[in-house]
Amino acid sequence: MSVLSTRRGVFTLLLLCTVQFMDIIDSSIMNVALPSIRADLGFSQQRLQWVLSGYLVTYGGFLLLGGRAADLIGRRRVLVAGTVLFGVCSLAGGLATSAGALVGARVVQGVGAALMAPAGLSILTTTFTEGTDRTRALGVWGATSGVAAAAGVFLGGVLTQGPGWQWVLFVNIPVCLLVIAAAFALVPGERRRARLATFDLPGAVLGTAGMLLLIYALVKAPDAGWGTRHTIGELGTAAVLLTAFVVVERRARDPLFPFAILRIKGLAAADITQLIAFAGFLSTFFFLTLYMQNVLGYPPIRSGSAYLPVTAGIVLAAGLTAQLIPRIGTRPVIVAGSLIAAAGMFLLARIPTDGSYRTDLLPGLVVMSIGLGAVFVAVTTAANAGVPAGQAGLAAGLLNTSLQLGSALGLAVFSALATARTDDALAAGSGPAAALTAGFGRALFAGGIVLLAAALLALRATNTRGHTPETAPALTAAQ
Repeated sequence: MSVLSTRRGVFTLLLLCTVQFMDIIDSSIMNVALPSIRADLGFSQQRLQWVLSGYLVTYGGFLLLGGRAADLIGRRRVLVAGTVLFGVCSLAGGLATSAGALVGARVVQGVGAALMAPAGLSILTTTFTEGTDRTRALGVWGATSGVAAAAGVFLGGVLTQGPGWQWVLFVNIPVCLLVIAAAFALVPGERRRARLATFDLPGAVLGTAGMLLLIYALVKAPDAGWGTRHTIGELGTAAVLLTAFVVVERRARDPLFPFAILRIKGLAAADITQLIAFAGFLSTFFFLTLYMQNVLGYPPIRSGSAYLPVTAGIVLAAGLTAQLIPRIGTRPVIVAGSLIAAAGMFLLARIPTDGSYRTDLLPGLVVMSIGLGAVFVAVTTAANAGVPAGQAGLAAGLLNTSLQLGSALGLAVFSALATARTDDALAAGSGPAAALTAGFGRALFAGGIVLLAAALLALRATNTRGHTPETAPALTAAQ
């Protein structure tokens, strides 16, 4: 029987998509609030970035641990624990009266999000197992990430100019309470699968420390410089920690990360495609928001409203993609979506200094959103194809880690490209507005090239049509 045809199934899907929406929106909703936060709490310009970066570092750094914890401890248990932590930190951040208190709350809030996201996706993939149900549920989930990223900029502007920046955080609290109540009502409890004595503590420490340091270094690199001793040292240390993690996991009796999961055909390709797609997607919001505010002079709420067509494009593409996947499979959709999104980025890269939203931004935003909406849905489906139930949390953690790594890496690399182009234009005698526009245009063009690369990588992704593939014996044994 179709689970989605039942009221319980529909409400379960709404619950899980709410979890993902809340986690992703908190990556972007603070952007527009930063000037108000700086004025109220006395942030320095350099420290202000950690209101955003503190959340992203711990969110990305703890995802693999959160995903595996959901498999071993229990998915509902981890989801509720993460939501409680997320809600408490939202309250603490909204009540913060100092810069350190707000950054600390955001750092711990990222840990809560890292527990929530993979637990939610693994509940989804183990609840909706029938072919059509699974395709539709994964389609809605995949679209949720893109919609949340776009909606965050708009909602951040509305709340900041309305009741105040504190409500960007306070708004999470009633949603967290609703999620906790719904989780107990809709998600069945599970027995703990692992004993503390068998928990892979060395793997957990090495893997989490390596991911934390890697994302931290990527976030800092645009300001610190890619060639500085600090950046090189941080990236080198992260590489050493992650290498040690691989060595430890291959020898562990009960590894935190069973590497056999990477033998699932197409899983790694789907995750890498997600990483590249989000590198271009989220950096687009960053550069275009700066362009609209610093070059075109848009107020915060107007620049936030500019992304509303993006949410509509993603929702439209998600609906069409859910219909296409059972007929042609995920691979053609990912390839076509990446090419369409790249075309949108190339349109946006042509922004002029005296640009118009209707002619210079809207066409590119719509084209990009349709392409990436298709990519997110199809990649989510492909990345969960053939994953055994006992490793669904790990697969979800991998997919969400690729999203966060892509966000951090894209912003770091494209910011460096934009800054270099802006500096060259200023040295050549261009005015500030023209120099900024030239830098933003180069970053957007590079994003288009990266999405072309995503289309090539997608050729190796699993071409599933939404049916639940059989589990490989080697993977079952590796649980």
